[in-house]
Amino acid sequence: MRKHIIAAIQAHAAAQYPKECCGLLLAIGRKQKYFPCRNIATEPNEEFRLDPEDYVAAEDLGEVIGIVHSHPDATSRPSPHDLAMCEATALPWHILSWPEGDMRTITPTASTPLLNRPFVHGAWDCWQVCADWYAREWGLEFEAFQRTDGWWESAENASLYEQHYEAAGFVRVDRPLRGDMIVMQVGRTAHPNHAGIYLGTEPSLPGEDSGVFGPGPFLLHHLYGRPSEIIVFGGPWHDRARLILRHRKTIVQERLASSQRTV
Repeated sequence: MRKHIIAAIQAHAAAQYPKECCGLLLAIGRKQKYFPCRNIATEPNEEFRLDPEDYVAAEDLGEVIGIVHSHPDATSRPSPHDLAMCEATALPWHILSWPEGDMRTITPTASTPLLNRPFVHGAWDCWQVCADWYAREWGLEFEAFQRTDGWWESAENASLYEQHYEAAGFVRVDRPLRGDMIVMQVGRTAHPNHAGIYLGTEPSLPGEDSGVFGPGPFLLHHLYGRPSEIIVFGGPWHDRARLILRHRKTIVQERLASSQRTV
């Protein structure tokens, strides 16, 4: 990163201290520019939320090529939330420790493991581990659904799984097959609020050692506040199930396979 940009970021961090500063790195033609933004987080000393209006204004000037924020009185080491949002935005993240002055850059890998990822709602959560499984196993891509933490707690909020599953290409079925999504209701909640991938008796994952053995059936899931994992789908987990959803791609493949067997 060029010296004048680092100096601009440091000046912004100093002006906002002890709050986290945040901003965008822009490419304007052949030049780069730091665009300071407002941090509208509820607790700006602990986190940042970049003002959407500032993001739009920055895009009017040039191409956004990086996201910047400071860690007041802390190291530049990325938090789980930083790592998750770096993947979600598919942009480099530049982290400045202040007043220490150390700068660190993290870049998206596009290959976050399915297992043992930390929980970050909206980026690494139960829906995302399902979406990532479908992307790696079947090449499916889904809309980046926006969700706020705690949406499931009030009956006044939309029931996101129930509201969106048809548009995402799923249909309800009665009995699960490998690759079906199980939507569950966990805790005292107004809406079904948790989902996982039914793996049947095969707990294998693409490119990862699950370390799980036994007859199953198994479920890949990411429970709030815990690392993603594979569990046995039975007992209380089975009782929490509210929807069994199968993607239309699976149904088409089953019909094609069936027709080929009858030829």
